[in-house]
Amino acid sequence: MLKKRIIPCLDIKDGRTVKGINFVDIQDAGDPIDLARNYVKQGADELVFLDITATIENRSTLIELVKKIAEEINIPFTVGGGINSVEDVAKLIDAGADKVSINSSAVKRPALITEIANQFGSQCIVVAIDTKFEDNEWQVFVHGGRTLTPLKTVCWAKKAEQLGAGEILLTSMNNDGTKAGFAIEITNEVSTAINIPVIASGGAGSKEHFKNVFEQTKTTGGLAASIFHYGEIPIPELKNYLKEQHIAIR
Repeated sequence: MLKKRIIPCLDIKDGRTVKGINFVDIQDAGDPIDLARNYVKQGADELVFLDITATIENRSTLIELVKKIAEEINIPFTVGGGINSVEDVAKLIDAGADKVSINSSAVKRPALITEIANQFGSQCIVVAIDTKFEDNEWQVFVHGGRTLTPLKTVCWAKKAEQLGAGEILLTSMNNDGTKAGFAIEITNEVSTAINIPVIASGGAGSKEHFKNVFEQTKTTGGLAASIFHYGEIPIPELKNYLKEQHIAIR
């Protein structure tokens, strides 16, 4: 069984780490390089960097910032935002990313998943799915949660796996920033339907929320932002708690 991973997420806007609630009401959360350095010290298993306005602003990811963060850390580093081609991925890997995360570009042109997997290996490609419960079903959104697509969440996760994705980063927009807990139901549905690792994202507010998502779903990673950025739950404390709950943690 894969050991569970604790993954802080740096949402980046204008070179700063930010955090919102339900994908809006964005607030500053600090310097990304300082935060990244601190997460390595605290024992984070991986780090995710998402340039949250790259797609909306129709530009590529902030390469120089990726490079600076990569120089400061020694844990797996996933970078997303504004990735539209194999060439974009090559630049990010050259800058120090271990994996890339694609969302809107994968929905727009699903073949991109296969192209990246063929060039760099499936382990390099994370398909991020922003999902929202609307009209009695979980649906996929793109463009930073602004645009509804015709895709249903579980079907899209299965398709992404078939196309070569090595991992799914599943964010519940309903839960995002609320600190009310992860979206257990859809996380369980997705992690049961596919055979690649799933990272749960959106809603973490307590140590118990991580325990619940790890015990009640097959997800292998728990991602959070504000509770780590603002020091509400130190990562060593969270890991010790999970070990006490007999959850296999890295």
